[in-house]
Amino acid sequence: MKNWPSIKAKHVFAALLKIGWRVKRQSGSHVVLEKEGYQNYVWAFRDYEEIGPRMLTRIAKKTGLKTEDI
Repeated sequence: MKNWPSIKAKHVFAALLKIGWRVKRQSGSHVVLEKEGYQNYVWAFRDYEEIGPRMLTRIAKKTGLKTEDI
């Protein structure tokens, strides 16, 4: 996997929506995303939070996100 930059959570969330994930339901700050062929993914980051490279790698493994999607 390529090296990821640190990036704001709102940009990562927007990229997930752009690649086909959609909001299934929301409970408070936890958003459950769904996409055909993947398990549901729980998004629990606030828009202003900075997500580092290690967490982005974990997100990418579960969601299929690539560096060029951001």
